[in-house]
Amino acid sequence: MLGLSKKSVEHLMPTDQLYSLRALSTPKAGRVLARWFLAIGIVFLIVLFLPWQQNIRGKGAVTTLSPANRPQAVETAIAGRIAEWRVREGTHVNKGDTILRLSEIKEKYFDPQMLERLQQQLDAKNKSSRSKEEKTKALQRQITALQEQLQGKLEQSKTKLEAEKFKFQNAENLHDRNKKLYELGNIPLTKFQEIEYKYQSSKAEYLNAQIEVQRIQAEYLDKINKAESELNSTFADFYETQAEVSKMQNENANMQIRNGQYQVIAPQSGIVVKTLKAGIGETIKEGEAICTIMPETTDLAVALYVKAMDVPLITRGRKVRIQFDGWPALQFSGWPSVSVGTFGGVVEVIDYVNSKPGEFRILVVPDQAQEAWPKQLRMGSGIKGWVMLNNVPVWYELWRQLNGFPASIYEEPEHPMEEVKKAKEK
Repeated sequence: MLGLSKKSVEHLMPTDQLYSLRALSTPKAGRVLARWFLAIGIVFLIVLFLPWQQNIRGKGAVTTLSPANRPQAVETAIAGRIAEWRVREGTHVNKGDTILRLSEIKEKYFDPQMLERLQQQLDAKNKSSRSKEEKTKALQRQITALQEQLQGKLEQSKTKLEAEKFKFQNAENLHDRNKKLYELGNIPLTKFQEIEYKYQSSKAEYLNAQIEVQRIQAEYLDKINKAESELNSTFADFYETQAEVSKMQNENANMQIRNGQYQVIAPQSGIVVKTLKAGIGETIKEGEAICTIMPETTDLAVALYVKAMDVPLITRGRKVRIQFDGWPALQFSGWPSVSVGTFGGVVEVIDYVNSKPGEFRILVVPDQAQEAWPKQLRMGSGIKGWVMLNNVPVWYELWRQLNGFPASIYEEPEHPMEEVKKAKEK
């Protein structure tokens, strides 16, 4: 039984008839299972050394690259009451189409002829302003004339003053000489008195000529001062009237613009997706939203939110795999080449500030070298994305994930400002 003897006795007692020997033999199913486990182990070891492309996972939604192409609320510029709806939800509108018509609710604007009355008031003020302007010109001409008259009168009076001064000096010299002669007794008293009389008369004429010069200056300066005072007062009235004209022009222009605000128009072409106000007669406030328009857009993008710890590893131009909600897909994140139902993208924008606590937003645009994104995509649809990084062995990726280490990079990412400069150069 143990095989120690050279003589075998197996032919005397067959082993298949012994229960204990049958129980010790290996079952056939066990041998098959062991082979399977061995094959699986070998395959697993081989897989551990296969290349695995590291990636950063994130979730987000479909959006657009340009803010102007994102859903926008249409607001009213004035307060009013809804008089008529021109569209309904789901209606396509072109830029400039009327969405609804408002009626006035402020009593200040109830008058249907308000624009005409404002124009009449403005015309009257303009005429008053022109009249005051003409008056200022007339006063300026009057002041100029008075100044010219003053100059002429002064020249005349100064000429006369010079003549009287010359006469006075001659009379004074004659008086002084004859006074000495009189004191010496060479001339009689009557002749000296006659000379002194002429001297006093000449002196008086000279003084009168000086007074006349001063009188003319005072007279004309008084007239000029009065005219200038009236001119300044007229200028003040003119400027005040001009201010009133400007105010009325502003009010008139505002009223004309307000008349155009009763029609709420579409700011751009798109689809009316939601009305925020209900039926006819409902009152709305200034700046209040009345509906939402989804613009026609061709610059679809994906807003993908990733963890803050992964942002330093992402740069513009990185490839991204995207799975859209509603599109069946099978994604092998580490082997994008064997993924089915996903679409390619490229990182275009990386936010400088966090959008959510601990998360940053990146914008991904379609990869022109890959399959085009579905035309049926709608704004706000959910997505899952994988930003593709470098290749590493599968065993390393498992070890990294178990330890919670960040992904590996071989080169230092560019500074965000350097990326901006390169984008501008392109």
